[in-house]
Amino acid sequence: MRTLCCLLLTLTATFAMPTVQAEVITLKQNAAREVPRPTRGMTMTQVESRFGTALEKHPAVGQPPITRWDYDNFSVFFEHQYVLDAVVHHKLNRPSQ
Repeated sequence: MRTLCCLLLTLTATFAMPTVQAEVITLKQNAAREVPRPTRGMTMTQVESRFGTALEKHPAVGQPPITRWDYDNFSVFFEHQYVLDAVVHHKLNRPSQ
């Protein structure tokens, strides 16, 4: 009898629960891979030669000196004169006003 009561309670609880739906969010991680940008180890001269003059060149800070150059689609981080990393900018698609 106890087993039958437990089974009935389980079935009642299962079918009485409201349906739950989840929202699926798709991230565009591959989009960043498609943006051409400098690679680690390139020199400042090589970056400027290949990608042109940066929109903004921030002064070096810290020790060792880290410099940031901002381009339209990415920013480049240098240690001394060598690329540490280049990061693609995240741009939100906003409706036009």
